[in-house]
Amino acid sequence: MNATTSHLIAPHGGELVRLQVPEARAAELKAQSKDWPSWDLTPRQLCDLELLMSGGFSPLGGFMNRADYEGVCHNMRLACGILWPMPITLDVTAEFAKKLTAGSSKIALRDPEGVMLAVLQVEDVWQPDRKAEAQAVFNSTSSAHPGADYAINKANPWYVGGKIEELQPHAHYDFRSLRLTPADLRAQFSRLGWTRVVAFQTRNPMHRAHVELTMRAAKQVEANLLIHPSVGMTKPGDVDYFVRTRCYQLLLSKYPHGTVELAMLPLAMRLGGPREAIWHGLIRKNHGCTHFIVGRDHAGPGKDTDGKRFYGPYEAQELFKKHEKEMGVTMVPFQMMVYLQNEDRYVPEDEVPEGAKVLNISGTELRQRLNEGRDIPSWFTYPEVVQELRRSYPPRHKQGLTIFFTGLSGSGKSTIANALITKFLEIGGRPVTLLDGDLVRKHLSSELGFSKEHRDINIRRIGYVASEITKNGGIAICAPIAPYNATRQAVRQMIEPFGGFVLVYASTAIEVCEQRDRKGLYAKARAGIVKEFTGISDPYEAPTDAEVVIDTAQLSPEEAAQAILLHLEREGFVGANGNG
Repeated sequence: MNATTSHLIAPHGGELVRLQVPEARAAELKAQSKDWPSWDLTPRQLCDLELLMSGGFSPLGGFMNRADYEGVCHNMRLACGILWPMPITLDVTAEFAKKLTAGSSKIALRDPEGVMLAVLQVEDVWQPDRKAEAQAVFNSTSSAHPGADYAINKANPWYVGGKIEELQPHAHYDFRSLRLTPADLRAQFSRLGWTRVVAFQTRNPMHRAHVELTMRAAKQVEANLLIHPSVGMTKPGDVDYFVRTRCYQLLLSKYPHGTVELAMLPLAMRLGGPREAIWHGLIRKNHGCTHFIVGRDHAGPGKDTDGKRFYGPYEAQELFKKHEKEMGVTMVPFQMMVYLQNEDRYVPEDEVPEGAKVLNISGTELRQRLNEGRDIPSWFTYPEVVQELRRSYPPRHKQGLTIFFTGLSGSGKSTIANALITKFLEIGGRPVTLLDGDLVRKHLSSELGFSKEHRDINIRRIGYVASEITKNGGIAICAPIAPYNATRQAVRQMIEPFGGFVLVYASTAIEVCEQRDRKGLYAKARAGIVKEFTGISDPYEAPTDAEVVIDTAQLSPEEAAQAILLHLEREGFVGANGNG
């Protein structure tokens, strides 16, 4: 039996592609799957598969084959000519790609627990030019652009395209009443008698400006409102979707009764600006919406390393307008909303009276106010939203924290770390854990050697444990050698979403380290007895991003620990009076 695609016709939007197979076919595929290669889906692939299977990515019936991929990259169109702006690809390792034969192979697609969700019938296997893809799709190859960085540096090097047969949907256990598929939402709108629905895309908490904007947009086009936040992968550093969703739920009472619905969209955003705006509009059309709000710098990733924005403020609106008729979704354009202090109201920035005093708080400033425990004014957001944000994002001196040492063997890391622990224990208020290099080797990594691969594994294990300690409000003090910059960066990225991360570089010169060497390791390394020894036969990459740099040839352990504490106090991780 060949792959089948069924369609669901509904009054809102066009046809929905449905990929679920009958029970008998699902049982047949499961029985055959023992002979196929299995692929464990990455978080982004899992989001993409979910929207493929639910019809959210209609008219796509699977991960793109090469012709569709190239058409989308270069012309924003599938091979058949249909408008589609974003590549939806299954990226795999070179080793996995070697197992596949275009036209005959099948792949069992599994979630992180190993549950088989779908089967991919392989049509194409190819090695794309990922840098060219990033340039075409995002107009950038900068690592500061999350979409371009993912395409070039994080995605696997081979792509596989082909039709999908769905065996079962991905299971969710959170906010189940809000996880509405396109078919669910279309049916809901029909039950409510909603014929005009304007969707609002967001990946951030909503505040008074957003409520005012969405109310105005709905009134302007005489439509009901769907608040449709992305809850898949967003931008690094964004507020997690659990907190955001609780905030959205609190805001529903601010709208006139019976005019608003909230649903979650499991979308892995690419932050593709103008192209992403069109993509978002098409996805909302599939969910039964007739209108879509496109704001200032819609789905923009911010600024590049030179401080220049990747996209113009209204570039997304211009591209959307160009394709609006073909899409069948009406754009509701909006400028940024600002607060008029003297009139106690919000207006679009192009309606600000001359000479009026305007107030605004950026996302960066909001995070600073939360970190520092400062006031968040009622003109900006609602008290219940502030309470929810403070509950999840306490001031820095109440957050978890990782202090991560790096430096050569004998540079004084462990000695300073022990001195620092006693100071934190004196202060009290948060549990403190030492993850020293030798202790970790004994208890977590006893089977590992000292090759580059094993060192990386060891440091990542330390980072994972530290992230769990930080997430739960404790202080982790890590004192490995950690010689490689890329691994230290990975640990930083692992920890920063959950609390503080401070890199301390023990910059003590190698000559001093050798003089202190009680175990004689340096001498053995120079004699060739100890292989791959950092600083002698293996490189040490000195960090350029350390928050604190300490030379223990110049400072005693007590002085070094005090220097770190002073930095932590300045950054708000310990209170000015010394309390935690």
